[in-house]
Amino acid sequence: MPQLGETVSEGTVSVWHKKVGDEVSTKEALFDVSSDKVEMEVPAPGNGTLVEIRVEQGGTVPVGEVIAIIQRDGEEIAVARPAAAAAPANDSSPSSAPAPATSVARGSNGSAANRDGNGNPLSPAVRRLVAEHGLDPAAISGSGANGRIKKKDVLAHLQDAPAARRPSPSRPRPAPRPMSGEDVETIPFNNLRKRTAEHMVRSKATSPHVLQAVEADFARVDRARRAASAAWKKREGYSLTYLPFVAKAVCEAIRDYPHVNATIEGEALVVCRRVNLAIAVDLDFDGLVAPVIKDAQDLSLQELARAIRDVSERARTNRLAPEDFQDGTYTISNSGVFGTMITAPIINQPQVAILSTDGITKKPVVIESEDGDAIAIRPVGVLAQSFDHRAIDGAYSAAF
Repeated sequence: MPQLGETVSEGTVSVWHKKVGDEVSTKEALFDVSSDKVEMEVPAPGNGTLVEIRVEQGGTVPVGEVIAIIQRDGEEIAVARPAAAAAPANDSSPSSAPAPATSVARGSNGSAANRDGNGNPLSPAVRRLVAEHGLDPAAISGSGANGRIKKKDVLAHLQDAPAARRPSPSRPRPAPRPMSGEDVETIPFNNLRKRTAEHMVRSKATSPHVLQAVEADFARVDRARRAASAAWKKREGYSLTYLPFVAKAVCEAIRDYPHVNATIEGEALVVCRRVNLAIAVDLDFDGLVAPVIKDAQDLSLQELARAIRDVSERARTNRLAPEDFQDGTYTISNSGVFGTMITAPIINQPQVAILSTDGITKKPVVIESEDGDAIAIRPVGVLAQSFDHRAIDGAYSAAF
């Protein structure tokens, strides 16, 4: 089980993409794993043959636990343990005879209902949509490798074929279980949502949160962004947003106020010299992850813009690696794309501060000059920081 983040101690195997006896490669996904921070595909750590699966789908084990065995050409490996879901992993009694490797494969890749028409396993997000709308996976065209169905393929199928929204007569959609009356639907949390909830509750219980906010005049940023907008979009293929400017300003401000870029260990504040900037990314309302841009303090504004785009795109296409979630020191959450006025973000443990950049709108503001005060229309947005009051005080946070 790979390390999925510095505060993540365990992971859940969501889907096995291979079965015992299959050839595996570092260029192909071996399994999907979910934690409180991410749900992602994990490639095989080496090329060879998958000879043993020790943890079935749905099994949760600590980071570092062996979950499968890959045999390289010419190696001799004794397969001795059944999958975790089939027998206790720590049962050493004489009666618990080891199962042969072939028995491990049974059920490790799920039933046929959890596969598409090409035999590829369905991701948790796709399985939820398929079950919710009573769809036949074989009827959906996949855009992934080997025709694998992605979430966007299911959504496109629903949009193109409204009739498919109705449950199939042969596979009835389960009726929602009402809490109090037929107008209430109970929606079980998926693994990512459950672990996100656990992480958020733990953060609130760990850190005494304090929120501070300022209004920022983005007029100069807006002029610079507009001046570069056409050339940037032509060269890069996407628009230059406000977020890279905020990220650059954060890195500059941390040089003067480094205690916001820290963690708490016992009764000491551990201040980080590197700014490893975590960027919160929404996964189409299915969850939230915060991949890390390492050494952001050394990047130019243009480099930050490219790095933010890169981690965001890889997050939304399920291409992040475990190391993308490690060593974060400060987090930015960009709710402004939804037009929010002010957001009180929850600290991303074990960090001590997080910034929310909210919607930027035109407002009348007072402009002071030597000739007197005047009213002008300026793009204004709120920057809101939640900080751990154990680490710093309000004056230090406000100065930052």
